[in-house]
Amino acid sequence: MVPLTHQLKLVTFTLLLVTFPIPAFSQTPYFQGKTIKIIRGGEPGGTGDMQARALIPYLKKHIPGNPTIIVENMPGAAGRKAANYIYLTAKPDGLSIGAVGAGLVAGHILELAGTQYDIDKLVYLGSTESGDPYVFVSRNKGGFQTIDKLRAATGVRIGAQAVGHPIYVSGRLFAYVLGLREPRMVLGYGGIELDAALANGEVDVRANGADTILSRSRGDMDKGELQSHASISIPKGRYAQGLPKAPELDTFAKSDKERQLIDLFRTFLYPRWPYLLPPATPKDIVATLRGAMANALKDPEFHKEFKKLMSTDATPLTGEQLDKAIRSLPRNPETVELYKKLADQGPLPPR
Repeated sequence: MVPLTHQLKLVTFTLLLVTFPIPAFSQTPYFQGKTIKIIRGGEPGGTGDMQARALIPYLKKHIPGNPTIIVENMPGAAGRKAANYIYLTAKPDGLSIGAVGAGLVAGHILELAGTQYDIDKLVYLGSTESGDPYVFVSRNKGGFQTIDKLRAATGVRIGAQAVGHPIYVSGRLFAYVLGLREPRMVLGYGGIELDAALANGEVDVRANGADTILSRSRGDMDKGELQSHASISIPKGRYAQGLPKAPELDTFAKSDKERQLIDLFRTFLYPRWPYLLPPATPKDIVATLRGAMANALKDPEFHKEFKKLMSTDATPLTGEQLDKAIRSLPRNPETVELYKKLADQGPLPPR
């Protein structure tokens, strides 16, 4: 039997532990003192670049350890060069985050040249936007004030960045469904350079995201200098506030096959600006960054900054939502094969 004095000492010690717990050594956050590099798959100053810079202060704010975050622009192959880097070269340590456009999805599904990543193996953190209506626009001074004039012309010059870029694919899709005669693709521009090319008459028409028009060309649109000929709402039925409502491209489709083609484009463009990590990134790092991204995308200050830069509201997706959208993509072989022809070089396929 334990003596009473020993029992009293044990009770007293236990009470002291409860009242004054021994301090635990706090673990230093993994990202403290580290630098995260955002690999931006595009030129500086473009829409994706602006959105990344709107997001970064709030992503930094919500990552435990308050790391430094910098942007490295890696243009090339409609963002696929940056995606390849994340997939093949970047260490899976959470310190390299890809920020690419919706061309990420099309590159894999369509097996576009230079695509070396697997969208089903990348790790997704989220997207600042989910869908963005696309519009087919010309300048009135170029002589194409109506869609009838566009359809009557031969060799209309359509500007774009590169083969496979969403602006390239959408330009070809508009031309195909509208039935333009022998359109010519004029390539090699950055986004802002393409605005200038349209203004200077180097190209006759271009496709563009509604948010980009509102942020960079709203004055021209308000003054009636830009003409919207047709649009693709993404997701279907979501139109851009502040732009004249142009006819949906679906209304010009001649068959279910063409309507399915437009719907496939919509699906590809739904995850608008994906942020991603290399495969094999440890689960705890993924959880930390997904949580930080979700909190950043909910942060009221981020939404204010986004609206200030883009003139539209952010429509974000969390990492889990983006992952689900990627894995539920339709992959009908016949529609994909036709889409491949639009996304590639060469004449438009016959209707």
